[in-house]
Formats: sequence, structure tokens, C-alpha cells
Amino acid sequence: MLERSVYLVGVLCLAFLAAAPAQGAGAEPSGCGRSTYSYAGLHSNEKAHGVSATLLQVRAPSVRDGHVGGWVGVGGTTGGPNGSMEWLQVGFAAFDDSPKSELYYEVMVAGRPKYFTVDPDVRPGDKHRVSVLEMSRRRAWWRVWVDNRPVSPPIHLPGSHGTWYPQAIAENWAGSSGACNAYAYRFSDVALASTKGGSWKPLVNGSFYEDNGYRVLSTSAMPRSFVAMNL
Repeated sequence: MLERSVYLVGVLCLAFLAAAPAQGAGAEPSGCGRSTYSYAGLHSNEKAHGVSATLLQVRAPSVRDGHVGGWVGVGGTTGGPNGSMEWLQVGFAAFDDSPKSELYYEVMVAGRPKYFTVDPDVRPGDKHRVSVLEMSRRRAWWRVWVDNRPVSPPIHLPGSHGTWYPQAIAENWAGSSGACNAYAYRFSDVALASTKGGSWKPLVNGSFYEDNGYRVLSTSAMPRSFVAMNL
């Protein structure tokens, strides 16, 4: 798993760069075919103590080179103390070295990425309720939840209390060949935690974005639901 953790850090962390309003960046997204990274998804315009969605793999991804994924998460490449990389995310991932998708979570803290497989075999039609949530009695401590049960130990993310804009994202990493890999992920009932430990409410104040080669199809404004897919 150490090799895959290193492999992912260059991919998953850059997904946060795509959300310019959340990170304060002004650059236009580069998009599939112009860069090795492409994104389609939703970011909250409000800070929150967690994010949750029901994630479904509509069809099996086709990964010719690199990686694809769909996840919910908080933090970013400058989300930690003194602008350090710090984040927590949970979702589906598929790689060019395996025919299967998997359910995973990843944490980056103090410059150290850690990747954990929760379910190594995710198939088309499989769906899971995935969440990251700040703990009710421990400020800046978080846990990952899948299908209403915790799947991670408590995770300390310094400086995270009340500072992060959650996201629900699908991504393509084109590897070394510039591949526009194929995926389709459905995010349903995207919700934010308004307090530590829960108090979930629908994500209302958010913005979609699409990089070249990928699109977001909104299926419901309330509750907030959408499909992110390749063209």
C-alpha cells in the first residue's frame, strides 16, 4: 500500500486545485487533453464540519493509463497549518494496473499521505453512503464513515476546525500518455454537517465545474444530486 499511497498523492491532492473559489485560485481549469489532471464535480461555497453523499458507480471505469476516482472530502493542498497539504477524503478509485474499482479513504497530514482500502471490489451498481465528519467532542479530530459506520480511527487534522469548504468530485489522472479515462459516478443527497458530529443539511450553496472532456449532469437540486462522467 505504500507504493500506491505515493502514487495517489500527486493525483488526489491536485483535485483541490480545481476548485478555485474554495482555494482562492484564479487560474482556469486545464482539462483533459491539455493536462494530466481533469475534474468534474461540486464544491460548497460554505464552510462545514463534514460532507456526505451516496456514491454509486454507474458503470465500470475504463482506465487506459493513470487513475480515476469519485469522492467526497475536505481540506486541500494548502489546507493545513502554514499552508501545508492536509486533507481527508473517501470514495471510489480505479487504476490502470487493476480491472477492479475499490472503496478507499485517504488522509494527508504533516506531509504524509496514507491510503486505506475499505472494500477492494466495487462493481457497477454498487453504492455506499460515504462521509467525512469532525467528531462531536474532539475539536479538529475527524472520522471516515461508510454506510453509517466508522471505518477509520480518530484522525487529528490540525487547523481544520471551521475552516474547510467540502467537495464532491470525480477526477481523471491521465498518467504519462495523456489518457482521457472513462468513468461515471452518481453523487446523491450531498449534505453538509453544520456542527461537529452531524446536524446534516442539504448542500444548497455550491458550484459545479467541468474540465474539458468531462461533464456534470445535475439530476436534482434538492436534495443535491448529480452524475459526473466523461463525454
